[in-house]
Amino acid sequence: MEPIRIEDADDPRIAEFQAVRDRDLTGRGGRFIAEGTVVLRMLAQAHRAKSGFVAEKLLLLENRVSGLEDILGRFPDDVPVYVASSAVLDRIVGFHLHRGVLAIGRRAEEPSIADLLQNLPEKTLVVAAFGISNHDNIGSIFRNAAAFGADAVLLDAACCDPLYRKSLRVSVGSVLSVPYARTGTMTELLDALMSRDFAIWGLSPAGHAEIRDVPAHPKMALITGTEGDGLPAHILSAVKTARIAQMPGLDSLNAATATGIALYEIAMRQGRL
Repeated sequence: MEPIRIEDADDPRIAEFQAVRDRDLTGRGGRFIAEGTVVLRMLAQAHRAKSGFVAEKLLLLENRVSGLEDILGRFPDDVPVYVASSAVLDRIVGFHLHRGVLAIGRRAEEPSIADLLQNLPEKTLVVAAFGISNHDNIGSIFRNAAAFGADAVLLDAACCDPLYRKSLRVSVGSVLSVPYARTGTMTELLDALMSRDFAIWGLSPAGHAEIRDVPAHPKMALITGTEGDGLPAHILSAVKTARIAQMPGLDSLNAATATGIALYEIAMRQGRL
């Protein structure tokens, strides 16, 4: 489809892109913003693979189009591509968009925890995060999950939405490639894992085992808690716990960093890398 030029920042055809930062706070009614070339490529792959994510429309800086022809060719013709000058684009989104690449996507399918776990392979590795409110950490957890071959990410309802623009960008689009579910309480997610015979390890600075000593198991689950308080006592008492060795004097590692280190160790133990 030939790009459609936008001359007016108030053009109703690109209304979903207007005031991007304000909509980050108020929500988009089930839709999300994909920002940047890498995330756009991941959205194209997800749309093409029919993996539960759908691209609805694109908005590009006019001088970016020629360099994106390969990615644009992966979208079907019924996904409109709008282009604008830098001045018009900035008025649309409400700030200077130096990347010049935006898309509106929608999550068409939201699997339940039961369905997600049911469809995992026999040898499986999942990450569960409870109460993570920092968008950078959520994005980084997904990036780590993709890098070390995790099969799924489970988030309780207290976690922030991984499809938030910043989370999606920090994940380099991995939110669109790693299966996930965001629902329920931490107790409900833990019960779902236990009922399916996962070896569950809670990450904590006070963990009983060092992460490199955690034994391999066909079905592994790593769980992490909030940035400040970590996992609550009733969760830690219900699972095995692991720590990551570090120099004295520091309270703990960042949740995403700890998850990345733990994923690497377990992925190696399972022979994924």
